Amino acid sequence: MRVIRSSFFVLIAALFASATFAQSPFVKVKNNQFVVNNQPYYYIGTNYWYGGLLALVKDKKHGKERLKKELDFLKAHGVTNLRVLAGSEGVGLVNGVERVKPTLQSKHGEFDETLLEGLDYLLFEMGKRKMHAVLFLSNNWEWSGGFLQYLSWNKAITDSTMKSKLNWDDLRDNTSKFYSCDACISDYKKQVSLIVNRVNKYSKIAYINDPAIMAWELANEPRPMRTSAVEAYKKWTSEMASFIKSMDNNHLVTLGTEGIMGTDESAELFEQVHQPKQIDYLTLHIWPKNWSWFKDTSIVQGLDSVIAKSTRYIIQQQKIADKLQKPLVVEEFGLPRDLHSFSPQATTTARDTYYNAIFSEWQKSVVNAGSVAGCNFWSFGGTARPVKGQTFWKEGDDFMGDPPQEEQGLNTVFDSDKSTWKLIKKFTSATNNK
Repeated sequence: MRVIRSSFFVLIAALFASATFAQSPFVKVKNNQFVVNNQPYYYIGTNYWYGGLLALVKDKKHGKERLKKELDFLKAHGVTNLRVLAGSEGVGLVNGVERVKPTLQSKHGEFDETLLEGLDYLLFEMGKRKMHAVLFLSNNWEWSGGFLQYLSWNKAITDSTMKSKLNWDDLRDNTSKFYSCDACISDYKKQVSLIVNRVNKYSKIAYINDPAIMAWELANEPRPMRTSAVEAYKKWTSEMASFIKSMDNNHLVTLGTEGIMGTDESAELFEQVHQPKQIDYLTLHIWPKNWSWFKDTSIVQGLDSVIAKSTRYIIQQQKIADKLQKPLVVEEFGLPRDLHSFSPQATTTARDTYYNAIFSEWQKSVVNAGSVAGCNFWSFGGTARPVKGQTFWKEGDDFMGDPPQEEQGLNTVFDSDKSTWKLIKKFTSATNNK
């Protein structure tokens, strides 16, 4: 009788847990899929890294009003997922370029928490629209301060080294030190704790209880940078994922990697760092221009090769996702406008063809309940436009998809790119994520 009663309570507990999971408004992982309320969640999203900064703009037309207008625009086109910068560090030049302004941690250990009110507002408005955010908490690259800033603050590199324009080898040598810098990691954890444990000013909901957040991402494109840093990198990714889970078990955690290209070009390492149970899904980024997959300014001449390489890259990592039984997100991919123009008036024929190829791989996964669960194109510029006669961003300019160190208009998708939005709507309309 005791055995029967025990079994009965185990069954009731299991059923209760199943029902709780089924009713969860949070994005969860079930086998190789994302689910919301126990229904598959496949999405086309975008990178909107500056979304948490818009509400801070004093001119409401360029700030809160712009933000709401753009969220409505995205929602109307079926774009339900936004990848957003949450943590930024330092001021002034880094690696010879200006960085994002304003920054959350402008001085070592000093946080301007009023800046997080912009992120509060973004999440508040996203929640109204049943959209989901992926928040990346720092950066491997210099455009938001990131790892180089932590290294400089803790004297692991000199301030002059951080500010100077580094060649590729020097950048790799210096950035790779982050993973073995205990003081740097301690500082990183302080910033992460501040963000994860925040209560939203507008919704009054603690971030850890907010379904508008889909996932925490350790950083934008964290790489070991040097083979000698691989073991420290593996330890950092695993321990930081566990650290976030210890504070917040409602939300997913991912690393933010570029895929095999960002893990010492090793499929084995890419698989290893995504193996731990506290890491919920895999990511990959595809940058044909940066990876020299094409060189001609027409872009069109090398497009067939770019598409073939991109498709192979997705499939290669999809096999690893299938093996790990976790979802995979193509969370960055982009291409310049035709003839490498930065002008919003330039055509996007090559880009549209490229996007169609990426979305088609995603659509195959939707149809077959596969592991390629999401696509976040890089990136959305909304109503912003480049300043005529000016190549790079200056403080006071409207934010757009291209970070300050890149030519404004390089990879940005504007709200005026009608052919691109028609294409996106075609794919999103075929899913149930509306």
